[in-house]
Amino acid sequence: MKTFVHRGQITKVIFGSGTRSRIPEEAAALGCRRVLVLCTPGQAGQAAEVHDALGTAAVGTFAEAVPNTPVDVTEKAVAYAGTVQADCVLAVGGGSAIGLGKAIALRTGLPQLALPTTYAGSEMTPILGETEGRRKTTRRLPEVLPRTVVYDVDLTLTFPAAASVVSGINAMAHAVEALYARDQDPLAFLMAGEALDSLTRSLPVVAQRPRGGEARADALYGAWLAGTCLGTVGMALHHKVCHVLGGTFGLPHAETHAVVLPHVAAYNAPAAPEAMTRIAKALSVADAASGLFDFAGRLGAPRALRDLGMPESGIERAAELIVRDGYWNPRPVERTAVHALLARAWAGRQPCTSPGDGHPRTESAAPHPTTTGAHHA
Repeated sequence: MKTFVHRGQITKVIFGSGTRSRIPEEAAALGCRRVLVLCTPGQAGQAAEVHDALGTAAVGTFAEAVPNTPVDVTEKAVAYAGTVQADCVLAVGGGSAIGLGKAIALRTGLPQLALPTTYAGSEMTPILGETEGRRKTTRRLPEVLPRTVVYDVDLTLTFPAAASVVSGINAMAHAVEALYARDQDPLAFLMAGEALDSLTRSLPVVAQRPRGGEARADALYGAWLAGTCLGTVGMALHHKVCHVLGGTFGLPHAETHAVVLPHVAAYNAPAAPEAMTRIAKALSVADAASGLFDFAGRLGAPRALRDLGMPESGIERAAELIVRDGYWNPRPVERTAVHALLARAWAGRQPCTSPGDGHPRTESAAPHPTTTGAHHA
């Protein structure tokens, strides 16, 4: 008999083509009359269109969102929100803009709307990751969950192919870890499998024909499901590794996920056979980890941390940080094995099922320390 606890989502989701035209009425439905639009410098054009569509309900645009949600940028945005007397925020873009919206919401209590233009999935999670100095920390806070998310497939048609690929693999990582999460439930497992099916099917088409509407819709659908998984169940080693690398070395978020995912899948394979079987099925391959590595290669995604700017000398420091805090993973997180995993990922080598010690451990041997790190985004 299955025993589980399922956490349902409260976010209103609108999905389709041309749905951004509904932003003004969705803001009004939340009682918002003074909307502050958030974006990165690169999304300023799309943000301006949304600002114009809001008309007099838009009170300004803060276009300084950056990856990993630095606290100093958030403080500047909060001050600006106060200056324009905003009563809600609307994040237009990917994880950087949405993360900033969450950070503002935490500090001000303002409701949020999100108009995602990537496959990051952050919009469906109550997880906030922030960077101060060179350290990134994550927290699961229900109050940072966006109230309304509007998915407009049309906005993804101009998302560059290379960026789409790594963003899509980032979404796949959410689904992969949902499959073996400690608090996994049947619905999350089904959603994760469906997300992987959609993303493995659509991303090769997106890479070849970026303006193909059907493939774009399929990819965005998969990203929504994967993001919902991320918001519903806890994550494990993969997300911990990526947060350490991003916060410590300033590595690009989605690209880091693309490089690391096959290696963590290999690391966890002996302890999570059901998850690996589902991943392999989605990829139509025999081995999940090798399949993920080859899939990234076929799409032209980066496969080596050194290509993202990580110094080889940083492997030791990263391994230390990854094992420092107790958190759950299906296979125990051991320094020697993690160091070997990072070395392979740094060099872009094929993933190894049991890096480091050659002795795979099973889930029954995994400790159950505090859950503090179990929900890394």
